[in-house]
Amino acid sequence: MGAASESNTIRIGRGGVQTKAFIQGVSGVSVTGSAVQVNTSGQLGVASSSARFKDDINPMEKASEAILALKPVTFHYKKEIDPDRTAQFGLVAEEVEKIDPALVFRDAEGKVFTVRYDAVNAMLLNEFLKEHRKVEQQDRKLEQQEATIARQQKQIETLATGLQKVTDKLELNKPAPQMVDNQE
Repeated sequence: MGAASESNTIRIGRGGVQTKAFIQGVSGVSVTGSAVQVNTSGQLGVASSSARFKDDINPMEKASEAILALKPVTFHYKKEIDPDRTAQFGLVAEEVEKIDPALVFRDAEGKVFTVRYDAVNAMLLNEFLKEHRKVEQQDRKLEQQEATIARQQKQIETLATGLQKVTDKLELNKPAPQMVDNQE
């Protein structure tokens, strides 16, 4: 039942009564498009990335460094959640909260519930780009050093050639050894 003030809204179930939702024909069906998300009120939608939906847009800069302290884990969900006990990979929300509370979602009771993996992914991208810039700078420095070494090698070769010419001239200008007759 929807609220009297709502229009253009579909509601299925009642808050506090239904605790699970199942939709047939979804699992195992391939589609393209945006990933569907659910907010803490149970509303379905897709995250928007357009600037027209955002305020206070700033570069992430050092904010993403928090992810460097995260500790990824492997785990299995409890049998009542996943009867197949499929191996999982991820983070523990309570541990993530200690590092950066903005990276977790809370349930209706205010308890930590899940990690905002979309935010973690954006932070990973920021850290990757920072490291990529460092590598590019190191590559430029290395290229400059290689060019300097090549110039120095040419200078050494030029100096060696000049030194050889001087040595050759000195050899030509040396007086010939004199023979002394010791039979007198």
